[in-house]
Amino acid sequence: MAVFLQREIDRLKKMISSLGAHVEESVGRAVRAVHERDGELAQAVIDSDPAIDLMEVDIEEECLKTLALHQPVAHDLRFIIAVLKVTSDLERIGDLAAGIAKQARFLADSGPSEVPYDLLGMAAKVRQMLRESLDALMEKDAAIARGVRVADDEVDAMDRLMYQEIRAAIRETPEKMEGLIRLQRVSQNLERIADHATNIAEDVIYMVEGEIVRHTSPSDGS
Repeated sequence: MAVFLQREIDRLKKMISSLGAHVEESVGRAVRAVHERDGELAQAVIDSDPAIDLMEVDIEEECLKTLALHQPVAHDLRFIIAVLKVTSDLERIGDLAAGIAKQARFLADSGPSEVPYDLLGMAAKVRQMLRESLDALMEKDAAIARGVRVADDEVDAMDRLMYQEIRAAIRETPEKMEGLIRLQRVSQNLERIADHATNIAEDVIYMVEGEIVRHTSPSDGS
């Protein structure tokens, strides 16, 4: 029984790793579509979202099958429960990436425009958070997960600064208001992706240490 369960655990690791890679790629391509005003790339991201949804369903079914057949306990049970929750967060991140791509598609049609503040820097930070949260899951590393929680505060600050920059740009160039509002939505979606990466990190901490940190601040030492 233990051998078969370990095979299922290994299979789940591969499946969640593949889903994570697809989602991270979608985020990166969506942001690139915004930066390069590439409507075709944006549409490709939108078109790939149903595949992410199907991967979520496959992983959920695999988790439920493993729970029913093997009745895992202790750390194996925590891992499978974490995978169920993480899969949901990844599917939502895929939706948010598609949302960014929809803004990119509009911006591609509206022509070139300067992007206020460091959108690419914010996107890079968010992708790093996503990558590290998944690394923490695969390696069962609570220290990496705690680092992701700290980074979330940095992304929140970047989103607030982006909002201020865009408000100022709208006052100075009101004729560009619609495009600037679209960029603000991109920033908001990136901030929400960071929140989901943080959710994943918090699930990892619970999986590894049995500690619920969702309602505490990273500065509390949790």
